[in-house]
Order: sequence, then structure tokens, then C-alpha cells
Amino acid sequence: MIKGLYETHVQVSNLENAIRFYTEVLGLKLAHRDETRPIAFLWIGEGKESMLGLWEQKENLQPRHFAFTSSKEDILNYSVEYLQKKNLQPYNFLKNGSIQPMVFAWMPALAIYFNDPDGNQLEFISILEGEGKPELGVLSYEEWINRSSM
Repeated sequence: MIKGLYETHVQVSNLENAIRFYTEVLGLKLAHRDETRPIAFLWIGEGKESMLGLWEQKENLQPRHFAFTSSKEDILNYSVEYLQKKNLQPYNFLKNGSIQPMVFAWMPALAIYFNDPDGNQLEFISILEGEGKPELGVLSYEEWINRSSM
């Protein structure tokens, strides 16, 4: 029955600002704005592949986490520069001060993180080829390449 995840929703403190961030900064497309309540829906990807719902919440905002599918090449070669050009601070899963993408060896997957203006933790992620190696934990892509070929 289940073939994937179609949509997710996040709370935002200001719907107008959030729409601007997700459309103008990240390039998502506005799908629908409900004029009767503070909600908007955005298309992710081409062909209505998936959707993000933005729900304005003035009090008790609860930040969430979700990941955008990206290519390995885009994450390695472009993601940090892309985020910095948009005045977004990239960080890795370890939050150790490095802005280099990291590999979750158990999957394996390559990822880099950043936050939206409301503190929702966003991620670019790409599943890597090969078998997972959970014993390696979280490591740099270079370390993954060196250790996964052993």
C-alpha cells in the first residue's frame, strides 16, 4: 500500500514570511492558500510529487524536522554555497562547527542541515549506493569513501 511520503506539515509564526522563505529562497511553488484560515500548501519537486503544508501558529510553536531529497552531487558540490548565498547557515548532524555534509553510515545517506526562520530543522539528503555500515556511525563523505571500500 505505502509507496512513499506525500506531504508533511510544519508550524510557522508568520504565514506570509514562511511562504516567502519557502518559495523565494528555496524555490518551492505555492499550490494553494486557504483564505479562510492561516494555511498554505506548497509543491515540492515537479509534477506534484510531494507537498509541504505551512500552518500559522502564533503561540506554542513546535519546530519540526524534515528532509528534501537531493542528489549526492548537489549536496557535495553545491549545497553549502547554495545555503550561504541565501543567508542560511549550513551545519552537519553532529553540530560540531563543520559545514561539510556528513554520511549516516547505517543507511547510507549523505546530508546537510539548515533551519527555516521558525527553527524548523531542514535537511538535504541523498541515499548513497552500497550497503549500510552502522558500526561507522556518522562520518565525513571522504571517510565514508575510504572506509566503505575496505
